[in-house]
Amino acid sequence: MNLAQAEQIARAVLYEGYMLYPYRPSAVKNQQRFNFGVLYPQHYTETQAAEDPFQMQTECIFRGNGDTSLQVKVRFLHLRARFNRPQGDDQSVPEAWQESIERDVSLPACTVALLSGQTLTYPFSFSFLGDIQAAFDKEAQMNVMRRQEEVTGIVDVRVANVQDNFFKVGVSVRNVTAIGVRVSSRNAALMQSLVSTHTILGVAGGEFVSLLDPPAGLKDVISGCKNLGGWPVLIGEPGQCDTMLASPIILYDHPQIAPESPGDLFDGTEIDEILSLRIMTLTDEEKDEIRRSDERAREILERTEAMPAEQFMKLHGAVRGMRPIRETAQ
Repeated sequence: MNLAQAEQIARAVLYEGYMLYPYRPSAVKNQQRFNFGVLYPQHYTETQAAEDPFQMQTECIFRGNGDTSLQVKVRFLHLRARFNRPQGDDQSVPEAWQESIERDVSLPACTVALLSGQTLTYPFSFSFLGDIQAAFDKEAQMNVMRRQEEVTGIVDVRVANVQDNFFKVGVSVRNVTAIGVRVSSRNAALMQSLVSTHTILGVAGGEFVSLLDPPAGLKDVISGCKNLGGWPVLIGEPGQCDTMLASPIILYDHPQIAPESPGDLFDGTEIDEILSLRIMTLTDEEKDEIRRSDERAREILERTEAMPAEQFMKLHGAVRGMRPIRETAQ
């Protein structure tokens, strides 16, 4: 399993849309966040917001045999509330924001022989932190307080033989968190949701088949794959077929992170150069709001302000390859 490269791509997917330029909570585009890969509590979906999903399903095809080993990992963001209070002013109304914690649910590797003909179920849970933990942010000169709600989920894995030496693997992720009466809005439900959910699959002793460019003999089998909330693509260098990533962001097979990129900017619809230059134009008041709101946004600001001129030049453009232009016949 090409885990290192899968993790690199998956992390970019994990934070896509986490916070958008100008990276201020007061900006209109940051008023409603986390639109990608959100799995809400099942009870919330069934009783209050039927259009909001509580599960994600991934199906893809691999070639192997009974000894082929399958590995599954589910990743998502678990939100927690952050409250800022000015030092020495505990009576003030807190400023609220939503931070995140990266969560991994790694299932034990299983052989095809063990998985075939049955569904293996793996429950997981991340606990409620009832006591708000306080800390002092020296940079923002604020008392920072946090609160984390419980999230509970289930991962189901199944494998079925669909053709000689070819198997379909199905992975479903469900959010079964029990919610209280206070969860009556989207923002409240988000605190008990699986955000930016995606699934990484790997095989040892086999290889996955591209769903985007399948062999002619497997097109009917591929068309029978049902994917909800994500689409699996091959991860790794071209030609490698041992790892799949199913994410809520549409990707091609073998996606790559641009080597010129200095770090996350959370917005794949813009190029790094434009965003970096725009960050440099923010006012001191806007920068102060960024510093006291979110640690990841603060990292973007500090990295951009410290970026040397030669790094900015690298962002301007890169030649990936050159080929001769064929001369036209006279």
